[in-house]
Amino acid sequence: MQVVNVSLWEGERLTFEDLGGGEASVLANESILLRGLVVRSWSNQITIHFHSQRQTQPGSFLLRYQAFVLSCTFPQRPACGDVSVSSLHSGGEAYFYCVTGYQLQGTNTLTCLNASTPYWSGTEPQCHAACGGIVRNATVGRIVSPGFPSNYSNNLTLLIKNGNNIDSPPLYDSYEVEYLPNEGLSMAHCLWHTWGSVTQSGLFSVIDPHILSFTAFSVGHCYEPFVKYGNFTSNDSMWAVGTVVEFTCDPGYTLEQGSVIIECMDHNNPQWNETEPACRAVCSGEMTDSAGVVLSPNWPEAYDSGQDCIWGIHVEEDRRIMLDIKVLNIGKNDLLTFYDGDDLTAKVLGQYGGSRPHFKLYTSMADVTIQFQSDPATNIYGYGNGFVVHFFEVPRNDTCPELPEITNGWKSTSHPELVHGTVVTYQCYPGFQLVGTELLMCQWDLTWSGDLPSCERVLSCVDPGTVEHSRRVMSGPRFTVGSTIQYICNKGYTLSGNSLLSCYNHGSSGPKWSEMLPKCA
Repeated sequence: MQVVNVSLWEGERLTFEDLGGGEASVLANESILLRGLVVRSWSNQITIHFHSQRQTQPGSFLLRYQAFVLSCTFPQRPACGDVSVSSLHSGGEAYFYCVTGYQLQGTNTLTCLNASTPYWSGTEPQCHAACGGIVRNATVGRIVSPGFPSNYSNNLTLLIKNGNNIDSPPLYDSYEVEYLPNEGLSMAHCLWHTWGSVTQSGLFSVIDPHILSFTAFSVGHCYEPFVKYGNFTSNDSMWAVGTVVEFTCDPGYTLEQGSVIIECMDHNNPQWNETEPACRAVCSGEMTDSAGVVLSPNWPEAYDSGQDCIWGIHVEEDRRIMLDIKVLNIGKNDLLTFYDGDDLTAKVLGQYGGSRPHFKLYTSMADVTIQFQSDPATNIYGYGNGFVVHFFEVPRNDTCPELPEITNGWKSTSHPELVHGTVVTYQCYPGFQLVGTELLMCQWDLTWSGDLPSCERVLSCVDPGTVEHSRRVMSGPRFTVGSTIQYICNKGYTLSGNSLLSCYNHGSSGPKWSEMLPKCA
């Protein structure tokens, strides 16, 4: 329903209501009904109420309506999963699936059903990390702890065995050893463990304290390498002997231990010549990139108590830094401080402890120093607690935005940098006149004092004015090209000069009068 025109008297009421839900639902009323407003109903039924106390000449309105196909709302995306939709209209289907390591609970397909208000055929499913299960014919996958990312109960242990039955020798037992090795566990036979099984030789690697990844590999090949919080490139996706792999870390992480480049060697017993490296979020560092990430130590795992970390970020001298604090969830006695400069003596931009929602900071210089201090006596938080700070190089924030050139004119500035107080002067070429403000000033709030002017072609002569002791007769109300003005002296006065002036086009300089003003003496 589109409002084409509306003119109501005070006290008159005009209401749009949707009747599709059984009870009337107000869509709009006279307080917001402006020309051009479009009101859409949720169902195929809409009613319009108009009420006026005026007996004669009540208010008026003109509405245009058009039918359109109703649709279901977009279904809710399950946590640790996703949804794709073929169509939101009647008959369309929504397909749900979970990321590796999670199981779908509920139907995997919903259909949009036609009704006064279309709706999905069922409730959106959820993705859960199950306790136990069987993974058959697997080549690559992921296993997560029950309920991940929430904590699991304290009566569970993890046992990984090198075989497919309970009597197989153990490779890892969480009751005996707390942490899995970063480089993973390699087994030569079928695998059995407390949560599932695969049917080939394979490798287990730690993704984080609650997640294991597994990869099957063929005899005569090396296993697929893995690096937590990083990535790698290789010259052979089958990991045959001679394959070379190069590792890189995700933004905010640093390569530690192991080798950046490893090679699969030994035809008789293929294996990597070096251990895969580890990517860790380290305490302190110096960065000169135009964009990057600063992470709390060991992120997303818990940072240690009693830490004092300092990061320095430096960009080009004529630029500034925008700090985008995505996550800030530290202890109440821990401190994260941002200094507007290259050392700890600079002005403090902000100092924070505890938890805060997403926010941004801007430096006034090309350098910023970040210091994180954790309380030696604090209780260390668990997984996902700490901070994530993205930084970006941005233009300096103490100048007004650049003003554009204008057509048929030019500009001049009082200062090379557009700092506050700078004046920009606009002028037009001959034959054009300035429309708007000639002078624009950069104000204290870094905005310009007015709108951008323009140069328009001069199409008429300027008013030549009056002559004392005379009257004038004009050929028309405007002084366009071709118009004339005749001056006639009052009785007792004599005219000197030409009494008739004509407006004519003087080329690039624009219209001019043909004669100088006469005199009456």
